Amino acid sequence: MPSTHPLLIRSLGRQAYLPVWAAMRAFTDTRDSETTDELWVLEHDPVFTLGQAGQWEHVLAPGNIPVIPVDRGGQVTYHGPGQLVVYPLFDLRRLHVGVRDLVQGIEQAIIDALARWQIRGQRRKAAPGVYVNQEKIAALGLRIRRGCSFHGLAFNVCMDLEPFHRINPCGYRGLEVTQLSALGGPADLDIVADVLVDRLCHQFRLWVTDSVNSLSVPTAELNAA
Repeated sequence: MPSTHPLLIRSLGRQAYLPVWAAMRAFTDTRDSETTDELWVLEHDPVFTLGQAGQWEHVLAPGNIPVIPVDRGGQVTYHGPGQLVVYPLFDLRRLHVGVRDLVQGIEQAIIDALARWQIRGQRRKAAPGVYVNQEKIAALGLRIRRGCSFHGLAFNVCMDLEPFHRINPCGYRGLEVTQLSALGGPADLDIVADVLVDRLCHQFRLWVTDSVNSLSVPTAELNAA
């Protein structure tokens, strides 16, 4: 399947959550039909995010980790160092994909990445994300605005999983989580990112035109977001 759509990769390292969220919204609100799609690859400082369907009863004992209500779909999840976060900022109309296609394509890319290390990932009906032996290894939470996607996926690679016990992950009481390094996969986020980005490009017929390590959203747009 040939790659037909250009893509810019932003490798952002470790970032606080709020500025990146603001930048995603600003990018989505100011892009037009000629704007190149982007894929933001990063990890976050410790934070719980509560999606639009989120219920505070699923936030059990956050302690000193902030809880931020956000505009993505889904319930509560945790982001922290050692977790690979990928935000696909895609024009769905240009890619000719619907929301369901986007979700399934992201899940398949994660499943294919896991297979690189002989790990069998699975979907679960009515519970977006990817699971290994009934334990969640990757969560999805997306928002579509003006026909374009933002927010994205969180893939547990090599992190402290304890904060997941302070919530009902994705709104499921007792849901166990796992991570790649505990299953025999690599602990290096850069290695995992290379494989996952390749699989995402394959799923959505994208070709990488450039890779940068910074954001370029104007400060005025961030302040207005």
